[in-house]
Order: sequence, then C-alpha cells, then structure tokens
Amino acid sequence: MPSTELGAALHAWRDRIAPDRAGLPAGGRRRAPGLRREELSHLSGISADYIVRLEQGRARNPSPQVVEALARALRLESGEREHLFRLAGLAVPGPGTVPRHLTPGVHRILDRLTTTPVAVYDAAWTQLLANPLHTALMGEWTGPDLNAAWRAFVTSTTRVRHTPESNGALQRLLAADLRRTSALYPDDAALTELITRLRRRSTRFAELWDTGTTAEHESSRKTVDHPAVGPLTLDCDVLHVSGSRLRIMVYTAEPDTEDAERLALLSVLGTQTLTG
Repeated sequence: MPSTELGAALHAWRDRIAPDRAGLPAGGRRRAPGLRREELSHLSGISADYIVRLEQGRARNPSPQVVEALARALRLESGEREHLFRLAGLAVPGPGTVPRHLTPGVHRILDRLTTTPVAVYDAAWTQLLANPLHTALMGEWTGPDLNAAWRAFVTSTTRVRHTPESNGALQRLLAADLRRTSALYPDDAALTELITRLRRRSTRFAELWDTGTTAEHESSRKTVDHPAVGPLTLDCDVLHVSGSRLRIMVYTAEPDTEDAERLALLSVLGTQTLTG
C-alpha cells in the first residue's frame, strides 16, 4: 500500500489520544486534541523528524522495531497493530517471535499505578515501557541498555546495589532465562542478534550460555542507591501477562518504613530533576 495511507493512519491514531491518557501533561492550548508529534516521539523513542516524514509519505520502509514502538505508543489494539504492519509493507510478527505488543489492558494497569514504579519487559528482557516513577527511580535507559541482560553483562548501567555474589546470581539467571526464551521463539531475529552480541562482548555470558541451563526470572528484593533520595530497599515482583510472556516489574516498599517515605518523596518530586 502507498506510504500516504500509512501517514494518514498514523495521524488519525495520534489525534485520538489525549495527552493525559498517555501520562503526559495537557500543556496549555492545543490546535488538536491529540498527541503532538514531539509527544509521540517521546513516548515511542523515535525522532519527531522521522515521524513527520512518515506522516508526509517521505519516509518509506520503516523497520519492524519502529512500527512496534509506534504501535505501543499509540496504544493500538491487536487488529490495528496488524494493520499498521501491513501499511508499512511488513509481515505481522508470527508465533515464533517474541511478543512485544502491549494490550490496552496492560496500558490501563500502568495508568492506575502512578505512585508505584512499574516497567514492562518482553520475554527477552528488553524494556518496552516504564512509567515516570520507574524512570525517576532507576534512571532513563536508551539503546542497548534497555535490555537487562546487556546491562548485567556489558555496561553495568544500574542503580541497584550488588555484591559479587548477587551480581553473579543475576547473570546466571538472565543467561538461563534467555536460553529458555530462545527455545520458545526460534524465529526472532532481534533475539538472535542480542544473543550473538552478548556472546561476542561478554566472556561470562558465553560461558553461562554454553552450560545449556534454562530458568525463569523470579521476584526479588533490591536495594536501589538513588542519587537524590538515598538508598531504597524494595520488593521487586515480576507479574506475567497471560499469552504474551510480557513481564510487568513492580517495585513496592514495606509500609511505615524509611524506604516507603523515600519512595513517597520520589513520587512527589517527580521526574523533572531525578532521571539523570
């Protein structure tokens, strides 16, 4: 289908989402009720200039990753997401690929947990979405650092306090979880590329991968060293979305503790100055 149809669909879907529905401030007077291109750029991680070119039909052949990110940011239903892939000239991801679609129900869960740090990961441990309080707590990740295994084995980009023992246990668990995921989704090119890059960049990952162990990441208790409010010891519960193997990571503090007070302070202060 011509790219102008893709542009018209993106514009229409953008117009129907009110900023507050997407967790954004309304921002004064607007010519249209929906999302501005800059806001869609913020939500999707795609440059506003590229969104302009897509809508105007000047950009062709967007990648599956771009289309998936736009579908999440625009909160498309499953049928609408499939239509977006077809408009972009792409095959709809099949059952052998890692599910990365967030249903409206998952979005509504995050909408209701504004005072709780929450992030959604796919089965390959790539962060798909995080609410503002999670970003304030953990910092903002971009590029390869959106993947938890990449952070654990390559860049060590984390505010979570680790000992050599706890870091080793996390690495073993993530490697085993990725092996399990690779068996479930053998046709996923992005997952295959991630594993190849991890094996190339991390001797430790390659050693763990070659053991053939499989496992699934479980809930845990973590201490986060925050640069502004200090250390917070929190329960990290991993909730699974039926049918998609999405993981919703929820951080909570024990009531009536200093950790709860610090988390409440972080919620009040918001993300303006605390996401660096």
